[in-house]
Amino acid sequence: MSDRLSARFAACAAEGRAALVTFVTAGDPDMTTSAEILRALTAAGADIVELGMPFTDPMADGASIQLGNIRSLGSGTKLRHVLAMVAEFRKTDDATPIILMGYFNPILAYGCARFAVDAKAAGLDGTIVVDLPPEEAAELVPDLTAHGLHLIRLATPTTSAARLPRVLDGASGFLYYVAVAGVTGANAATPTDVADAVARLKRSTDLPIAVGFGVRTPEQAAAIAATADAVVVGSAIVDVIGSAAAERANDIPARVGTLVAGLAAAVRGARQKDKAA
Repeated sequence: MSDRLSARFAACAAEGRAALVTFVTAGDPDMTTSAEILRALTAAGADIVELGMPFTDPMADGASIQLGNIRSLGSGTKLRHVLAMVAEFRKTDDATPIILMGYFNPILAYGCARFAVDAKAAGLDGTIVVDLPPEEAAELVPDLTAHGLHLIRLATPTTSAARLPRVLDGASGFLYYVAVAGVTGANAATPTDVADAVARLKRSTDLPIAVGFGVRTPEQAAAIAATADAVVVGSAIVDVIGSAAAERANDIPARVGTLVAGLAAAVRGARQKDKAA
């Protein structure tokens, strides 16, 4: 499939580096600022953006992203607002892949068929639905497939060799490897554990492997970027947004940009360090 995701991963591979994937909750702390943050992410070097759908019960997320959901919902964010923000972003950036990440309930309430039509029209590239295992995905998959939207699946340290083929069946775009058991923002896995997991997964799929959960610093991002196809950073960015929002600061996008620029530099330099060594 020729699309933004495959093009972006191919471009990063041609540069001999991993991709930087950044996560923020859409509408955090409000829709106007969130739209500015989205632009700041890409300007600072994010290759792919995951936008969180605000939801009242984000059970896979730690305190940082839970608070981001509360701020977003408190400002009145709805799924239709998130799609409208993506559509506006596409007027000036038609290359950066954008993935909607979250839970099935908001999509189900919106309507699966309607969601797929509107998501494609807005310029989204796919979804990660954390609480929708392969066995329960039949209600959503046909609509996504009909409109050329990726369904990105999750693998974890506890995904067995017997289970993995079921996870990969119908997966597209990339495979998201959750590097630690638990919620987002938890302790990071060791580089050795990640390298072993990536090697194991690559024996079963040609999809790019993105690694996330617990990645907070440039050093951690660089260590993962040495072996994975992409590094996902979320809670650290959401923490910056939360701290700045608590201060009622007016430079939230700039603060986010500073953090992401450091992460992007680390990811881009990771394999060059290995070659030099």
